[in-house]
Amino acid sequence: MTGHHPPGETRPGGRTARTRQAVLAAVFEELGDGGFAAITMEKIAQRSGIHLATLYRRWRCIEGMVCELLSDLSADVLLPDTGSLPGDLRALARAIGAFYGDARRRSLIEAGVSAAARDPEAAAVLREFFDARLALAGQMVERAIERGELSADTDPKEVMSALGAPFYYRILIARRPVDMALAESAATAVWAAARAGAYARPDSAPPGAE
Repeated sequence: MTGHHPPGETRPGGRTARTRQAVLAAVFEELGDGGFAAITMEKIAQRSGIHLATLYRRWRCIEGMVCELLSDLSADVLLPDTGSLPGDLRALARAIGAFYGDARRRSLIEAGVSAAARDPEAAAVLREFFDARLALAGQMVERAIERGELSADTDPKEVMSALGAPFYYRILIARRPVDMALAESAATAVWAAARAGAYARPDSAPPGAE
């Protein structure tokens, strides 16, 4: 999946691309040094070598940079194709666990959610990010349906939402690190629930069913 950019902008090239790369790299480094609470636009300008006015003109706020960086880094979590849905779920869950094993990446999602709660534009970017990731990962479920592993009425996005939910609960609510044990339990639980029909589309329920 490609990264997201502010409304009205396309993926930049040339000098603009180098500016963007320098700024997002600086954000990631600052997250490692002091966490999100310690980041300022001035620190990003100093570390990246980009003029402060340029930062405000393009991103307007730290949260905008954070959401864009999160979108870019999520491309590191590749879509597996092991030949079976249980294998795909386990591989993807382990990749998500490894991704959020880095404290800076946990800080990114925390900052993104915090920004979304305050700023409609940040909320739109975060929603677009998750919609795109769910649609992409849903291809695993679509393949499973084609192989006959799951019923045709299974909702791919609901399956993938259920896989991600334990990670975001652990990070955002329990405030604890993720680990491979969480990845294994999430994959096992989602596979069992999917096989039991827990993620059937609502419009596929028989008449009179609740």
